[in-house]
Amino acid sequence: MSTPSATRLPRIALVGRPNVGKSTLTNRLCGSRVSIVEPTAGVTRDRVAIPVEIRDGERTCWAEVIDTGGIGIVDRDDLGPQVEAQVLSALQSAEMVLFLVDAREGVTPLDLEVAKRLRGFPVPVLLVANKCETKAAEFEAEQFRTLGFRDGPWPISAQNGNGLSALCARVIDLLPAEAEGETTGPPPPAMRLAVVGQRNAGKSSLINRLAREERMIVSERPGTTRDSVDVWFEREGLTFVAIDTAGVRKKRSIADAIEFYSDSRSRRSIRRADVVVLLFDVTRELSGIDKDLARYAIEHHKPLILGANKWDLVDGLTPGDFKKYIEAQLPSATFAPVSFLSALDGSGVDETLELAQELFAQSRKRVGTGELNRVLQRALEARNPSRGGQSARMYYATQADTTPPTFVIFVNEKKHFNKDYLRYLQGRLREELGFPEIPVRIALRMRGAEQAEGRDASRPKRGPGRPSSGGAPADPDVEDDPEEDPE
Repeated sequence: MSTPSATRLPRIALVGRPNVGKSTLTNRLCGSRVSIVEPTAGVTRDRVAIPVEIRDGERTCWAEVIDTGGIGIVDRDDLGPQVEAQVLSALQSAEMVLFLVDAREGVTPLDLEVAKRLRGFPVPVLLVANKCETKAAEFEAEQFRTLGFRDGPWPISAQNGNGLSALCARVIDLLPAEAEGETTGPPPPAMRLAVVGQRNAGKSSLINRLAREERMIVSERPGTTRDSVDVWFEREGLTFVAIDTAGVRKKRSIADAIEFYSDSRSRRSIRRADVVVLLFDVTRELSGIDKDLARYAIEHHKPLILGANKWDLVDGLTPGDFKKYIEAQLPSATFAPVSFLSALDGSGVDETLELAQELFAQSRKRVGTGELNRVLQRALEARNPSRGGQSARMYYATQADTTPPTFVIFVNEKKHFNKDYLRYLQGRLREELGFPEIPVRIALRMRGAEQAEGRDASRPKRGPGRPSSGGAPADPDVEDDPEEDPE
């Protein structure tokens, strides 16, 4: 068994037969729905690891809780051996095991099989009797003493939290001494990278290459990955999180609740990522799903990499030719860079990670107010949105935020600036301010909103579109002034 190093948290593996509540307990411990919970045996396949703060009311410590697939599962896609390999890997790296059983159903043959595998294990094994919502169920839990584990059964209800305080106290007692009292948890990752795409695009293979270990089950069968799984890995002293997601399907093709939750979590992964890799198989044509995912990432202003996977299988096509094809298929993502790679043999994988870091750095960039207003002045001079005798004016602009770069422009009337003109402005900002490969966000505010921010609207403005006697923009060539920035 492994021992915790100074660079990682102690690991707690949750194991047991299918459908005893491992995912529900994982969600309960971490306080959010990180694992899909659905009353179908075998929902969890890959091992799902999440940093968790363990509390018993007075003491606290941090550990990495690993949710695993059910031991002895008969998988409908014949992935039982791969699921068990993931369980074994979790056990081999753990400093503690929580062996879950179902108090309602009593001892089953599969419980006996799991107990046989864990008996004599060289790390602490706590027998946990789940689904003890009543006193009667707690009495029923005593029958599991026949499994031969001295530590337990600990009666709990992962569903409503009964018994968790006592269980957590015991966990803290048995974890390495240096873990107790640790209240800060793991440092935040340098970047979160979501990998999305159709089923069988090679997402899990890419995650395994990034992690440099077999963290995700890889199979030719579509739909192998069902959940969104955070995989932590290190490169050159930096910690990253790669988010593997289930393959997205057309809504009319979603067959059951598991696929519904998988699709929903794939989109949520885009929203919480710093950079998104849209991975697709270059041996197949881009689908409507690929286009929809690209639009979704851009609508949420996420830096996007178009990952051309299986490039090693392409014959007679140059990167330039393929980029022209991509631009024709994804006109809204023409600024997004294309990365040519093979997740299977590893070529281009490190370069893809480096590109993601470059995009993330772009998204965190700030520009000076004076420079921003000069760019907008030039954009206004090159193309004015005024039409039908109505004059569109931009008075002042400032960068309000990063990730995504967000620019607030004060205008005389929002309706004068249609979507086409805003896309034009976004293109100019990307081109001239150092955001060539990422989406930028523009927020329009009326002059009245500027007054509400505490600025005197009658005071002369020093940004693009300040009215002069002829109605033309005044010269925005001014130095940056922090006092000019609205909060």
